[in-house]
Amino acid sequence: MTGTDSMTTTTAASPDVHRHGIPAESAFGYAQAIRSGDLVHVSGQLALDASGTFAHTDDLPAQLALTYTNLDRVLGHYGATRAQVVSQVVYVVDLHRYADAVADGNRAYFGGHWPVSTVVGVAGLTFPGQLVEISCVLDVRLPSGR
Repeated sequence: MTGTDSMTTTTAASPDVHRHGIPAESAFGYAQAIRSGDLVHVSGQLALDASGTFAHTDDLPAQLALTYTNLDRVLGHYGATRAQVVSQVVYVVDLHRYADAVADGNRAYFGGHWPVSTVVGVAGLTFPGQLVEISCVLDVRLPSGR
C-alpha cells in the first residue's frame, strides 16, 4: 500500500512501526510494516494507489506490478532491498488460472534471489476484483545486493 505521507512511530519501548497514512490503515487498524530487531514484518501489499484507492480490478499483471511497487516502497523505508526478503506469502484468487502469471511475476521481481515462499489459493480478498496480496518478512542483516 502506498501513500504520500510516510509516518513512522518509534519509542525506546516499541518497535519501528511504518505507516503510509492512507485511510485503510485507520479503518482496519494496521501498519504497513514493523521492524523488530533485525526483522521487518510487512503487511499484505496489494494494488492500492497513492491515495489508498484499489486499482486494476480483475487485471492480475497490473495488480502484481503495483503490489511489487508498494512492497519496494516499504522496503525502501527501511533501507532494505528485495535481496533481504527471507519469506513471503502470496494470496491468489483463482490460483489454478493465475499460477503461471504469479510465478512469472515472482521470478521477475526477485531475479536470482529465491525467498521461502508459500502461495495460497483463496476464494476472495478485501476488494472486489482483487486477485493478489503479498506479505513478507525481511532480515536487514543480509547483504542488500546493492
